[in-house]
Amino acid sequence: MGVRKDPVVAKERGTRARHRMSARSASEPDEDLMRALYREHAGPLLAYVLRLVAGDRQRAEDVVQETLIRAWKNAGSLNRATGSVRPWLVTVARRIVIDGHRSRQARPQEVDPSPLEVIPAEDEIDKALWLMTLSDALDDLTPAHREVLVETYFKGRTVNEAAETLGIPSGTVRSRVFYALRSMKLALEERGVTA
Repeated sequence: MGVRKDPVVAKERGTRARHRMSARSASEPDEDLMRALYREHAGPLLAYVLRLVAGDRQRAEDVVQETLIRAWKNAGSLNRATGSVRPWLVTVARRIVIDGHRSRQARPQEVDPSPLEVIPAEDEIDKALWLMTLSDALDDLTPAHREVLVETYFKGRTVNEAAETLGIPSGTVRSRVFYALRSMKLALEERGVTA
């Protein structure tokens, strides 16, 4: 059933709501007032708010409920007001929607954790086993080969920096790195590690 939108009906409804509200004292808002506000204003207010929240019915219903609760809490102010209560309700509803929008903009956007659940976490046991295997394979190398690998790969030094640190020519460092890597590959293959 549609609501008539002629001025006479709107004026009669507004007058009835004003009379009901003015019949009550400002200090004693009651359930009848809330029911009257809901009955006369909830439908049109919901239609208005639905447009403001892009059709999100749940959000619109929450806004209408909050608006009517504020009207109930401010019954004393509304009793003294002349004219219809609806403009006040529409203004309050619009401000609630604006405040909700601003608060969502102020918070960082929430991230869905579900994609992170499919990414395998780094297993510390595998890392520890790898380091133990690597250390064991390094022990199989000659001291000269081990020290050039430590300087170049583990400490991240260039060939020239490693040569300066070890006190040997850079050509010797290159040669030792080449043979150390070959030996290391064999030592790892013996331990079941393949590239």
